[in-house]
Amino acid sequence: MFIGFSEAETFLRNCRDAVIITHRNPDGDCIGAGFGLKDILEQLGVRSRVVCHDEFPKRYDFITETGAGEDFEPQTVIAVDIADTKLMGRYEEIYGDKVQLCIDHHISNKNYAEKTLLHGEATAACEIIYSLAEFMGVRITRHCAMCLYTGIATDSGCFKYDCTTPRAHEIAADMMRRYDINFARINRYMFDVKSEGRMKLESRINELMELHLGGKLAIIAVTQKMMSDMGIEMEELEGFAPLTIQLENTEVGILMRERPDGVYKCSFRSAYDVNVSAICQELGGGGHAKASGCTVEGDLESAKKLLISAVERALG
Repeated sequence: MFIGFSEAETFLRNCRDAVIITHRNPDGDCIGAGFGLKDILEQLGVRSRVVCHDEFPKRYDFITETGAGEDFEPQTVIAVDIADTKLMGRYEEIYGDKVQLCIDHHISNKNYAEKTLLHGEATAACEIIYSLAEFMGVRITRHCAMCLYTGIATDSGCFKYDCTTPRAHEIAADMMRRYDINFARINRYMFDVKSEGRMKLESRINELMELHLGGKLAIIAVTQKMMSDMGIEMEELEGFAPLTIQLENTEVGILMRERPDGVYKCSFRSAYDVNVSAICQELGGGGHAKASGCTVEGDLESAKKLLISAVERALG
């Protein structure tokens, strides 16, 4: 059932002992939303903890170092920035059919929760959580402000993607003005600081990029062996997907990252009018019209063929 801020406020003010689930391969928005919501619940006197299938990347230590919360048997299950329970990883089996509230901004949301606060026009889940806290009149701590700014900044590509709303700029300005967050340091950690391995990989991007469908589709595939050879972790490839649509004639770009289990995590980007969310939903994934994702099993060449065929159908 889809709900508004009023129903969400009633739920949060009356919940107890909440577990907050973030999606596997966590990014800035789900981490910021999870820990930001944890701070808000603390203001309400509600005990909570944040969980994830994967470890949180080290560059988010400034958010996660306060602790994900103590261990307890939850009475309340909340999901943030998760459109489909499949994105929960091992937590799908534990909590997939028990989610009472989902806060999300993906238009592909499966409406799996008992209550869903969905704002598909929002830049990030963190934008929704900020608006919810504002609606509730809950005090936002400096740590919470850093969490929510990080989520908005990362999901907007440092405010340059066309999903960036005027509201996102307003919230960022408010957090800079009222909470004295070190936005320059946050953006440096999110967008500029790189490992030696990532620098080496960036220098190889042109070699790795393959063009298909007359140049309308660009694919960059990074295998576990490549990551091992260059000494990088999968999390360091976050932010590479936009590179796939830098060529002037490319309409769709795909970054393929091989997970340790051999499954390829595929991040789609649309340069113009192609709805990549629709393509990803066809492949069992989803997301936004211009930024979406899915997973594909099989060897690399078979996975590529599947993706090329799906994009070709979308291009007509």
